[in-house]
Amino acid sequence: MSSTVAEYTASHRFARISVRKVMPLLDLIRGKYADDALDVLKYMPHRGARLVEKVLKSAMANAEDRGVKRVGDLVVVDARGEGGPMFKRLMPRARGMAYLIRRRSSHIIVGLEDYSKFDEE
Repeated sequence: MSSTVAEYTASHRFARISVRKVMPLLDLIRGKYADDALDVLKYMPHRGARLVEKVLKSAMANAEDRGVKRVGDLVVVDARGEGGPMFKRLMPRARGMAYLIRRRSSHIIVGLEDYSKFDEE
């Protein structure tokens, strides 16, 4: 089809949620049409679904700015979550020990592509 880089992308960097919590949501929308992916995310109870939904809407808006007429017909080709930096804290425990608390963050990337132009060729 085309190169691995998506045509229209958006990202949320340093999102205050663990990558492991966002990955199942990204797996769910990958390969779907943008409108269908939005509908799926809208009715999910997870907090991460709100974050992914915002990134998807941003990618759709980026496509609209670049002249795409029907942004709902774009396909989610790239939905990635990558680990971001961690806040590390020490928590005192029994007998003078200390446990490390890791507050994880992530980078959420969503890429859209127009497959209708490949059908015309």
